[in-house]
Amino acid sequence: MSDQKEMSQETRTLLAAALALLVIVVSSFLFKPQAPQNPPQQSSQTATQNLPPQSQQQPQTPDIGAQITAVAPPAGVPAQARVASAEKMVTIETPVSRLEMSNRGAVVQSWLLTKYTDDNKEPRLLDVVHADAAKLSGWPMSIVLEDPKLEAAANSGLYEVTTAGGTATDAHVTVTAPGEVNFSWSDGHLEVTKKFKFDATYIAELTVEVKLDGHDIPFSVAWRGGFGDATAYHASLSTYVFYGQEGKVEQLNYKNVGQPKQPDAPKLQPGPLEFVGIDDTYFAAAFLPPLATEGGSAGQPATIETDLSLLDWSVQRDFVGADGKTDKDFVPQMAAGRGRGGPINLRLFVGPKDLDDLKAIRPPLNRLVQFGWFAIIAEPLFYTLRWMHHWITNYGWAIVILTIAINMVLLPLKIKTLKSGQKMQKVAPEIRTIQDRYKKYSMRDPRKAKMQEEIMAVYSREGINPLGGCLPQLIQLPIWYGLYRMLTYTIELRHAPWLGWIHDLSARDPYLILPILMAVTMYLATKMTPMPSSDPSQQRMMALMPIMMGGMFIIFPVASGLTLYILTTNVVAVVQQLYLNRKMPMPVAAKGLKKKN
Repeated sequence: MSDQKEMSQETRTLLAAALALLVIVVSSFLFKPQAPQNPPQQSSQTATQNLPPQSQQQPQTPDIGAQITAVAPPAGVPAQARVASAEKMVTIETPVSRLEMSNRGAVVQSWLLTKYTDDNKEPRLLDVVHADAAKLSGWPMSIVLEDPKLEAAANSGLYEVTTAGGTATDAHVTVTAPGEVNFSWSDGHLEVTKKFKFDATYIAELTVEVKLDGHDIPFSVAWRGGFGDATAYHASLSTYVFYGQEGKVEQLNYKNVGQPKQPDAPKLQPGPLEFVGIDDTYFAAAFLPPLATEGGSAGQPATIETDLSLLDWSVQRDFVGADGKTDKDFVPQMAAGRGRGGPINLRLFVGPKDLDDLKAIRPPLNRLVQFGWFAIIAEPLFYTLRWMHHWITNYGWAIVILTIAINMVLLPLKIKTLKSGQKMQKVAPEIRTIQDRYKKYSMRDPRKAKMQEEIMAVYSREGINPLGGCLPQLIQLPIWYGLYRMLTYTIELRHAPWLGWIHDLSARDPYLILPILMAVTMYLATKMTPMPSSDPSQQRMMALMPIMMGGMFIIFPVASGLTLYILTTNVVAVVQQLYLNRKMPMPVAAKGLKKKN
């Protein structure tokens, strides 16, 4: 029984390179690359309590005392009861954000980033607090205690409010940065104080203290109810809980937070941790240690109180999708605490994942921008694109110019590929003759090895490297991947317009015009590029690749900035190939073989 016609080694490698690009795009969309991971440490005991489903109930919490052995606090004096007479809202205005806090529980009910909008059809200022989910599980800046009754009291009590740098009425307080807001509450048994200090940046200072009958007790400060742009495509899939430990960033998606098979049961990651937080593709909230003020270098994180621990879990909620159907959604949550009682002094960053801003934070948070495996390529490309944006104020045209520049740099590799293809075409009839002599043997037949020896002898005689035409293509794979990560995950391209119908280079083309043009130009470039094999079946297979790429970009919401890059690459490839085909025509023997077939 004869075999099917065999692919040439070069065709196999070219096909592998094309498939690798498909895998890069699909896997990067489905699975966000994570920083190098250490196996997460598990506490000796885990919590078994679940969050209650009713919005009027307070969420149950882990038994922190069972998970962490707390230092016995010294004797204290019970506090006097301090309860506000009425509910009051507090607004904090800074140059970059606007917060709404309620004195009922001293929690954040809205955190607007005033320089950004959400993904609604009618954009609104971006609120990183998910109110619908928070009504089920609790609000940001709520308290986590081992006793659910005490926790419910701490998160529902009416706190007395004092401010510095603000104005007040009976029902509302407004504070303009720089300013401070202090909340205090006690029922005579449990006492909680929260102090917030805001300036003109995305970082606020936070001091929280919890006492029971005058004794310090272990507690955590939680960011509940999810985080980020709730209107983004598949928002929950791109929301991660993260922490920094030993110089590395560990990220947990909605499937990995909480206990296995019980995500709404909190899981403890003990410290010391450098920071803990929650983020989506473009924004992050992180609890950071305080900066040293005495006995340390100015501007550096303090060495004290960095023994943060992380509680992570999720709440399941119903939501109505764009199709009008009700579905289930898991909303990741997290809390930062200490293994012993006493005040918690933290800095709280809530803002965009701007690479330079994240690098300037101490400890740095730039590792939250996931450039992936080839960050060494993606980051320089990002800074090059941003530098170009100073001169070309439209990011879309900056991508076009950057693409042309990259393809001109890679032109020598393209010429090398063409020369290799010409050599392969020259010996194609001889190679086909050898293959025809052995086609009656199966692939397992030892005589097939003789066929490979004869083919390699021809290559050696003509000075041909079988992979010579493919290696330049493989060299480009890291560049493709780096560009994909850079164009998809940098906040500069979020809501950045190009022209006409493209209003957001980080989102998919709403009319799918770019993916279609990309597929057409890719097909033209493929047809114009000489193939080393004259086998019609292999040529048809390579011709299908543009259709596969176009279909994938239509099915998956690939950033239009990436589609624009590939489209521009194809147009440049067509122009370059027209030039090269004139300057370096294919051998006459190869043309004759093509006509004969």
